[in-house]
Amino acid sequence: MVCATRSMEDYAERVAYEMQTFPDFYGKGYNKKIRGELRTVTFADGEMEVEVHTSIRGKDVFLFASAGRNPFGLTVEQSKMEMYHAIDALRRAQPNRITLFEPFCTSSRSDRTTRRNSVGFWVHYKTLVSLGVDHIITYQLHSDKSKTVVDPTVCAIDDVPGSPMLKEYITDNYIRKPEVLSGKVKEDWFFCSVDAGGENVARKYARAFGTKLMIAHKQRDYDTTNTVESINILTDTSIEDKEVWIVDDMIDTGGSVYYLVKELKNRGVKTINIAVVHPVFSDPATNRLCELHDEGMLDRVVVTDTVGVPQEMQEAMPFLEVVSSARLSAEIIMHMHEEQSLSPFFDDFDPRHYLSNLKLFL
Repeated sequence: MVCATRSMEDYAERVAYEMQTFPDFYGKGYNKKIRGELRTVTFADGEMEVEVHTSIRGKDVFLFASAGRNPFGLTVEQSKMEMYHAIDALRRAQPNRITLFEPFCTSSRSDRTTRRNSVGFWVHYKTLVSLGVDHIITYQLHSDKSKTVVDPTVCAIDDVPGSPMLKEYITDNYIRKPEVLSGKVKEDWFFCSVDAGGENVARKYARAFGTKLMIAHKQRDYDTTNTVESINILTDTSIEDKEVWIVDDMIDTGGSVYYLVKELKNRGVKTINIAVVHPVFSDPATNRLCELHDEGMLDRVVVTDTVGVPQEMQEAMPFLEVVSSARLSAEIIMHMHEEQSLSPFFDDFDPRHYLSNLKLFL
């Protein structure tokens, strides 16, 4: 049974549709009705309850929930509370197993400890465990450090890489042929990190596509939130007249990429694109990206739909390209329900192998 809080209703509907298009879905005797209904009741003082309106006793339940941007305009706090209430309601309905599918985990940005701070991901994880979640699935946590709080004997977490979706999309739309990959891409493309912390992400892209790597090292102005004081570009090769893909796990306010794009353009880069998994796009990210595009500095931004991208946002940014993750989520659910290995979803995308296979069917 696939259920969802209000923030992820549309996403869960698309996942259920994808599952029903699998060739063996009905052949294995799966029921057409795999969508469970949850209803959120809000009281006058702001408190809430979540009701389960579908029988889930003994079933394998997958709950889609997120505290990210959503069509209902729910805040992070409201979305989290609804998520927790939904899990409690589902657990009371006595399912066999509850898997929380949280494509973008907002809490993962708070995973650093000092003597006097709370750790958001730990609070979130501990709450989920206490409410009865058996398994957590998410796409590309902000850092591997988050997973150090997880006790797999109590509640396991599978942090599925989101970058392969972007790599496949880039290959399908901007490379297409093996000779382009071994020629133009290898000679003229660079993959660039947003900062030193994102070096590993950029390195995986460069290794997959066989290109050169560029690392941006930013110096923040810690007196002012979300500002960058200076950016140093680390590369041993000329980047003039080259095509650069800036890659990262997310864009929040867009400050880092804004200053990075300007710096790259000042150094003579011909084309600049951005590819990130999570389009958080907090203000003023949209304005910053539109400004860069309008000034001819930025060509395109490729993201996934792990955070909702409303129609008005897409209209404001016609250069924004959104890659659907619904089918991947559906495949993960089917593998889990049938007790199959999730290992294939952790393999990196290989453009050479992918294009070679495509050529066989052309």
